Amino acid sequence: MTNSGEYPQQQSSAPVHHGGTQGAYPPPPAFAPEAPAQAQAPEEPPKPSRRRARGPLALLAAVAIAAAAVGGGTAYAFQELTGKDGTSSSATNTNVVPTSQKGTVSGVAQAVSPSIVEISAKSSSGEATGSGVIISEDGEIITNNHVISGASSVKVTTNDGKSYDAKVVGTDSKKDLALIEVEGASGLKPASLGNSDNVKIGDDVVAIGSPEGLTGTVTSGIISALDRDVTVSTDEGQGQQQQQGGGGWPFEYGGEQFNGDTGSSKTTYKALQTDASLNPGNSGGALIDMNGNIIGINSAMYSPSSSQAGAQSGSGSVGLGFAIPINTVKADLDTLRAGSTN
Repeated sequence: MTNSGEYPQQQSSAPVHHGGTQGAYPPPPAFAPEAPAQAQAPEEPPKPSRRRARGPLALLAAVAIAAAAVGGGTAYAFQELTGKDGTSSSATNTNVVPTSQKGTVSGVAQAVSPSIVEISAKSSSGEATGSGVIISEDGEIITNNHVISGASSVKVTTNDGKSYDAKVVGTDSKKDLALIEVEGASGLKPASLGNSDNVKIGDDVVAIGSPEGLTGTVTSGIISALDRDVTVSTDEGQGQQQQQGGGGWPFEYGGEQFNGDTGSSKTTYKALQTDASLNPGNSGGALIDMNGNIIGINSAMYSPSSSQAGAQSGSGSVGLGFAIPINTVKADLDTLRAGSTN
């Protein structure tokens, strides 16, 4: 934010000489002989020069103060957005990808992969695998609620192969979001959170996650649609049970159910639709624009299951995936950091 305004005129601090009949006060008698010296004209010309010299200096000082104010305002806005002081990269539409690789899938993958993790969640029904996005250097990670719902323990594996125990900080089942934090981590690379309001149908995107436990898998596609009404279950442990069967997280769209029964407790949210290949395990991972900004958290995908005869009714993704817009995530961060478990 740029502030504009008039700079105050600098007042000269130079002494005003009063000589001859123009003096405001008559000179004291004891110094009467000095009066001619005080009235000497040659002393006056440098004074306006000094006053003019102060103008640029004052302007520079004012610019420096204004720059400091802008910097302070930026830091304040940054902290207000992230709830952290300098530990998260939540910029809007920055260029994370180097200029030489801008607009390429390989450039996005190289720049963003260090910010994507694999999540293993154990529960009484077994172990499920999902993905997550690092949003702070000390290990805050955004994922789907259904990835960790009902889990008794959570482990995180980073892109460089390091493994950490993690704790659940807060969950929001109505938005299918969760915030977890790894223990004993520092210096992690936070992702840049973009602006999903700027996303357009047909935009190229990249997805990164751990489908079927294949860590760091990169796929690409386009934004197929905006504002899709996706309905998912809010039952604790529902996603864990479905992922054990390989069917992925159950969801409804247009009155039709996919990947199983969503149960009786449900919630609906607006989602980005993409044809980037998503499979079970991509849940909680990143949907990314071509500048390397996270624009969505992958949350639901249609994954063909086995037929009754035991044969595969399809293979892999069919290009029907959904992601929670990143602006929804950013608006929910304070709630998640407060430890909400709704």
